[in-house]
Amino acid sequence: MKIPYFPGCTLKTTAKNLEIPALEVARRLGIEMVELERWNCCGVVSYLASDDLMKHLAPMRNFLRVQEMNKAGIVENENRLVTLCSMCYNTLSLSNIRMNNSPADLQTMNDFMHEEEEIYDGKVEVVHLLEVINDLGWDAVKKQVKKHLNGLKIAPYYGCMLLRPKEVGIDDPENPQILENLVKSLGAEPVKWNSGTRCCGSYHTVKNVDIVVNLAKGILDDAKANGADAVITTCPLCAFNLDSRQKEIIKKYPDFEKIPVLYFSQLMGVAFEIEAEKLTWDLNYVSPAGLFK
Repeated sequence: MKIPYFPGCTLKTTAKNLEIPALEVARRLGIEMVELERWNCCGVVSYLASDDLMKHLAPMRNFLRVQEMNKAGIVENENRLVTLCSMCYNTLSLSNIRMNNSPADLQTMNDFMHEEEEIYDGKVEVVHLLEVINDLGWDAVKKQVKKHLNGLKIAPYYGCMLLRPKEVGIDDPENPQILENLVKSLGAEPVKWNSGTRCCGSYHTVKNVDIVVNLAKGILDDAKANGADAVITTCPLCAFNLDSRQKEIIKKYPDFEKIPVLYFSQLMGVAFEIEAEKLTWDLNYVSPAGLFK
């Protein structure tokens, strides 16, 4: 199964620990994620202007790359575009919905891209890797497990972008289960907690760190209070706020006890026993390595 793959900017810099294990676990599941040629940033930051049509140019150029891959035979009749980053997923999905719901906007965007060889036809479907795995079935995941994670309790953290707005959400925004099902397929136990869909503070981390410190502490304390050994996420910004910001939490709350925060792909990598260097623990602020000894 070859699927066009949009990595986004962060996965090539500070979130390599999301991408590297994800590519390997996908391969073991029979999924070849073929990176787009000439991909560009999805333009993730939301516009404050009411007329935000120009924002959608960046996603549309990536959709054209999918059409080009099909035309060149790099992938065959595969109009899905798979992502790993929650924010890229959300941004690309919302733009695609806009283009499909408004033929006039789609025409305007294609007019702006008059130097492109292709015209976007609106047929690309944006999916997250978790959706692709879910379609394969959790039994397929279980068959690849080499090290059962029995005894580990994991708090699945969705954040905002995978579930909201509901038009693009990959699961029920009030009671999502896709990460819970993943955890169970690896042999671990998903904890029941109250903070799995709470906001981590997002871009407040740039200027209002104290807001993020308090929000992250509340989320992590909830995970620990419900017996979690670690938290998993799919979002690089959530990972930064919940993992790296623990050093600021400790400065403000000296009694705070650290808890590992890792990507779902890293957890899968442990269970699949992928090579140690592909787990990329060195990029996690709180190393999860000790959990899996």
